[in-house]
Amino acid sequence: MNAALSEDTAGWPPEQTVFAVPSIELRVLPGEHPVRLRHLDAIEANWDQEIAANPMLYDGRMVLQHRMSIDPSGITGEAYVVPFSTFLWWRKQMGQGTGMHVFAYPVIASSDGALIAIRMGEHTANPGSVYFAAGSLDEHDIFDGRCDVDRNMAREVSEETGLDLGEAVPEGGYHGVCSGRTVTLFRVFRFARTAEELVAAIERHMVETDDQEISGAVTIRSADPAAQPYHGAMPRILTWFFEERS
Repeated sequence: MNAALSEDTAGWPPEQTVFAVPSIELRVLPGEHPVRLRHLDAIEANWDQEIAANPMLYDGRMVLQHRMSIDPSGITGEAYVVPFSTFLWWRKQMGQGTGMHVFAYPVIASSDGALIAIRMGEHTANPGSVYFAAGSLDEHDIFDGRCDVDRNMAREVSEETGLDLGEAVPEGGYHGVCSGRTVTLFRVFRFARTAEELVAAIERHMVETDDQEISGAVTIRSADPAAQPYHGAMPRILTWFFEERS
């Protein structure tokens, strides 16, 4: 047991600060997350409300962190697999109590200097939001009791856009941004195709796939936070990409 792991975020980097993440180790423990054990009735009541408003929601199983450590060497965490309904209730608590969420953005960059994001479909949990093709860590991303962030990003990009991250060149390592009890990991992937070519490929994939999680592709050429209804850490990452990184 790593004594540095904590349910407290006091040792995390300042919010909205981009920091390097040299290593990532997110262990997944057996059993139920303490958040679910403590608040099951409230979680189930909230889920009834959620599916009444949006019957298309699916209560799949995803990873929710329990304790974490963030320091110059990287990120270490211990998590449990929970139903999506648990996460939906948890995120409504505005970061109060326990539980932490870690997810990863593959920052898709085109050969002509743009970034390519997606707009979520109206039937999803984040309707209309614009962000890089991504999804929470889930059971498909767990190997030998640990989350594989690289696999998660490649899988989500393939499912949502049809693009293959294996065709892109990673630029630098991982970085992170903290907000409340959420940590957004991200890494830049440079494709040899132009923004127009990447968008066209995504649009072809949308026609071919049955389950359309997204309603379209979005080309981004500036850090303007008002240009789109950006989700989560997107504005901070765009500022870093277009204005701060060397």
